Amino acid sequence: MKKAVFFDLDDTLLNDRKSIQTAFDVTCGDLEQKYGVNKDTIESSVRQAARDQYQTYSFYPVTLHLGINPFEGLWGDFGDVHHWQLRQMGKDISDYQLNTWKNGLESVGIQGAEEWARERFREVRRYSPFLYDDTIEVLDKLKENDFRLLLLTNGAPSLQLEKLTMTPELVPYFEHIVISGNFGFGKPDPSIFVHALKLMDVSPEDAIMIGDNLGTDILGATRVGMDSILIDHGDDRKVEGAKPTYTVRTLSEVADTLQKLASV
Repeated sequence: MKKAVFFDLDDTLLNDRKSIQTAFDVTCGDLEQKYGVNKDTIESSVRQAARDQYQTYSFYPVTLHLGINPFEGLWGDFGDVHHWQLRQMGKDISDYQLNTWKNGLESVGIQGAEEWARERFREVRRYSPFLYDDTIEVLDKLKENDFRLLLLTNGAPSLQLEKLTMTPELVPYFEHIVISGNFGFGKPDPSIFVHALKLMDVSPEDAIMIGDNLGTDILGATRVGMDSILIDHGDDRKVEGAKPTYTVRTLSEVADTLQKLASV
């Protein structure tokens, strides 16, 4: 029987994709009304500009190391003291955000709207946190069945804690909250999983990892000998070495799977 359940945060308990998409929908929809350019065309251009621009900054290596994606970069403040590259990210993030919107908008013929778009996107994202419909129900079920819970998330501490501040109902469920930016290494590095196991005082055999990302959640669990459950959002990714023990489509299925394991 498993004693401890490790949960990923983004796109596992929080629907981060929906939050980002909402910010794009509102911002690009407003721009469409003002400039007459199709909102989907604007969004596609800005998303590509974000990917391209992100790689030009000195902070880029730490975003790969800790798992901070370009679209989180479009609304976060960063500047965490834990790592010099995160401190540098805090200094450069406004420049990244403005240049992304400037380049993306100019590519579709919109001039001079980057400051407004940057602020609008940041505002909407901050007012658009979404839990999955079954998140709280699943966490309640697991606590009722005496599973011990730990949150294991990649990202900058400031940003991940801001997300948790937006959804304070999540925090009490977890004995520990481990953020890669505090620890210094992100999933799938085995060391952050070993650290989490030590915090919970359990062996890999007694714990299971729940997440949506094969390349971080599942690969890391595989590397330390932990079972895992992949929440498959239909991305159709293949990652060498990542071997989920179980694959489900929803959080509710996670609870059902764990309850079956508890009865074995």
